[in-house]
Amino acid sequence: MPFALLSDRALISVSGPDAEHFLQNILTTDLDTLASGQAKPGALLTPQGKILFDFLISRADDNALRLECRTDVADDFMRRLMLYKLRAKVEIAKAEQGLVVVAWGNDSTASQSDSTRVADNRFRDVEVERRYGGMAAGGDLAAWQALRIAHGIAESGSDYQLGDAFPHDVLLDETGGVGFRKGCYVGQEVVSRMQHRGTARRRVLIARAERPLPAPGAELTVGGRPVGTLGSTAGTTGLAIARIDRVKAALDAGQPVMAGDVTVSLTIPAWAKFTFPQEAVGAEEA
Repeated sequence: MPFALLSDRALISVSGPDAEHFLQNILTTDLDTLASGQAKPGALLTPQGKILFDFLISRADDNALRLECRTDVADDFMRRLMLYKLRAKVEIAKAEQGLVVVAWGNDSTASQSDSTRVADNRFRDVEVERRYGGMAAGGDLAAWQALRIAHGIAESGSDYQLGDAFPHDVLLDETGGVGFRKGCYVGQEVVSRMQHRGTARRRVLIARAERPLPAPGAELTVGGRPVGTLGSTAGTTGLAIARIDRVKAALDAGQPVMAGDVTVSLTIPAWAKFTFPQEAVGAEEA
């Protein structure tokens, strides 16, 4: 099975009698639907609904909840969680050596009896497993990046900046990262309004070109007008976060979408449920 060691990931444990209740009240993920052997995406939002921290959450053996996040923001994430702790009976700690390995293929061995091996629920048509602890070396990071891009799975740092995106922008509403039937959490009112009004206009799309794409962060334009930004790339394929109404208008008008001087095609990930608008929206912001 192909694998990659993710040296840029950290693990935070939240344990104690109030751990699940505490997290359920502040995170976007619905923990009532989080089964053993699963890793679900989620976010801690600003009150205005923007993603402050993103993560994968799973259950550990000691009834703790495990948050896997970027190493470079782990300490800030912990401090933010501590601000919400107040009198809750929870312990928040970062693993000193939070080894994270990702493996993929149709023979994934993640099971409910082994909490150190969990299925990455963001992927719908390929088995992807996160492995926590143990020993690993080497692997193929380029193959992992290519797999993530091919399946339209965006991550902060690589594809968008924390504080700049709503959950809908990065498809957390479609990958199980937002619980629309749970109670309130930080930023919930904004996210629910976007869901029920159908006002999400920025979305993750897959970008393809006939020659290598420019570096991540390149602006996507139509007729010189910005429509989005390029994220992670793997040769001629990459991820983009773009205004789907403006992309639809370009498609209808037969105008090319450009990433620098490279013409790109933008498509919706095959598993996603959202579609391009039937009629392109005007220039106003959604």
